[in-house]
Amino acid sequence: MTELKHLGVICDGNRRWAKEKGLPTFKGHEKGLSVIEEMVDAADNAGIPFISFYVFSTENWNRTAEEVGYLMKLIEVKVMGLAKKMKARNGKMVILGSKKKVDPKLLSMLEKAEKLTEDCTGITVGICFNYGGEQEIAEAATIAAEVDGEITPETIRKHLYHPEIPDVDMVVRTSGEERISGFMLWRSSYAEFFFMKKYFPDIVPEDMDVIIKEYEKRQRRFGK
Repeated sequence: MTELKHLGVICDGNRRWAKEKGLPTFKGHEKGLSVIEEMVDAADNAGIPFISFYVFSTENWNRTAEEVGYLMKLIEVKVMGLAKKMKARNGKMVILGSKKKVDPKLLSMLEKAEKLTEDCTGITVGICFNYGGEQEIAEAATIAAEVDGEITPETIRKHLYHPEIPDVDMVVRTSGEERISGFMLWRSSYAEFFFMKKYFPDIVPEDMDVIIKEYEKRQRRFGK
């Protein structure tokens, strides 16, 4: 059983994957969302209790209206489909992100997906949608000031999106890029980082073994 308890994945390279194959951009996103299902299965089989995916950032709204529109439709279909599969295997899905700018119909669907699996006790899958690390901390700090009357690390933490989700042990980013792009800034303060050359659509279940072995090589000191 691996000691890796929370794996964070920055799903990068979908568009470049499609371009190199001479395919329209949406095909890359479509393939990428299918890979998420495979990675969830692999994580569950490996005994990893939490896995989170960065699928759409607060900055991604700056992409073309056509691409954003397709992504919204794709997420609407794929996320509910994944939730149903999670339910069947006693897995829980949670959505982490801001509600700002999100179409009410899509927001309702995401809430239904969460509701469907809320009583499940197996692996927890976090879908970071319309997510920004700075935005999450700002929202948590605002609530902390209003509810708790003070802003401290403890009050901020308890008002993060789904505060029950633990800190990230390892962050994996695909496509060869070596930056975190605002992914789980609070929870990743002591995370290990692993940058893979593969585009996200090229990730296969066997890559989970590679990720786990890389994690097990690391010596985590937590500032000690």
